[in-house]
Amino acid sequence: MPASMIDWNVAVQTGTRLVRSGPQVSPGEARQVVAELRDLSRVAQGHVRDFTGMDGGLDASPAKVVDRPGWIQANVDGFRVVLEPLMEQLQQRRGGGFLSGGAGSAVLQAVGSRVTGMQVGAILAYMASRVLGQYELFLPPDPTGRAPTGRLTLVAPNIVGAEQELNVDTHDFRLWVCLHEETHRAQFASVSWLRAYVQDQMTAFLLASDLDPGALLERLRGVGGAVADAVRGGEGNLIDAIQTPEQREILDRLTAVMTLAEGHGDYVMDAVGPEVVPSVADIRAKFQHRREGASQVDRTIRRLLGLDLKMRQYAEGSRFVNQVIDRVGMQGFNRVWTSPNTLPTHQEIKDPALWVGRVIGKPELPPSEAQ
Repeated sequence: MPASMIDWNVAVQTGTRLVRSGPQVSPGEARQVVAELRDLSRVAQGHVRDFTGMDGGLDASPAKVVDRPGWIQANVDGFRVVLEPLMEQLQQRRGGGFLSGGAGSAVLQAVGSRVTGMQVGAILAYMASRVLGQYELFLPPDPTGRAPTGRLTLVAPNIVGAEQELNVDTHDFRLWVCLHEETHRAQFASVSWLRAYVQDQMTAFLLASDLDPGALLERLRGVGGAVADAVRGGEGNLIDAIQTPEQREILDRLTAVMTLAEGHGDYVMDAVGPEVVPSVADIRAKFQHRREGASQVDRTIRRLLGLDLKMRQYAEGSRFVNQVIDRVGMQGFNRVWTSPNTLPTHQEIKDPALWVGRVIGKPELPPSEAQ
């Protein structure tokens, strides 16, 4: 995988050209939305801190509010931070890659990198009209050369579009979204090892790719089957089709930790309660219906890109968090953040009692019951 495999400028240009325009608002309305989202991200920080007890090292800065092209640029910047060093390692490991040796190879690489850049841009264009917000783990160095630890980003046109489509209270909906995203900021700011753990797993996943042309071609043949399966409504997706057995093991660990993170965010945004978001029950019901409803084409694309897996992560992760807190309380649940060894496995996500038994142990009986 040579370092020039992806033309990042083409990715940004393609994504920006293809992305749909957002809802039409006046400049004054747009400024008001941006200002309110920034304010509500600060408000949500306090609620998340008080509810979860996670307050170590929290960044008090407001969220960065972007439009759809801004989200595309931010994600390309993040991809470059993670992928470019890995591409260099893979190139060195393979002695320059299997496309090495002369001007002809250089031309093929240049053409291939543009094609890959267009593919990445097309995927980002699709995603950019759907993502409400995210915590960016990987950022390019600032002007001083320091690497920022993370940044919370909210996509204003998508939030406005969702609240218009759902016909919900705009203040409540914006705070509700901020509660979910600020929970992610609390997770990665308070748990000192979590960011490095995720990055290490991502690095291991990418370095475990098999660049042997024959093996790669064999896995690529599975892409056709994955597409056909997704069109029929099956579980096939492109990620499963091209990964190696070693990558599947790593992906199981990554899936478990991201399911925990997403489920924790979903749990907090609902459990903070009606005192903070009075219409939370109405918002959740409408939002869940929106998640489940889509055209056949949209459902096929989501399956291919593995986005249906993300939808299941919200539900499975939230159920895990809810059941663990019911059994051992918030303080007991927070032991999940002690070390990588206390993270739930994929199986424990599905059966929270297994995690409680392994990490918490048998709870002590109250004195009255112990006699």
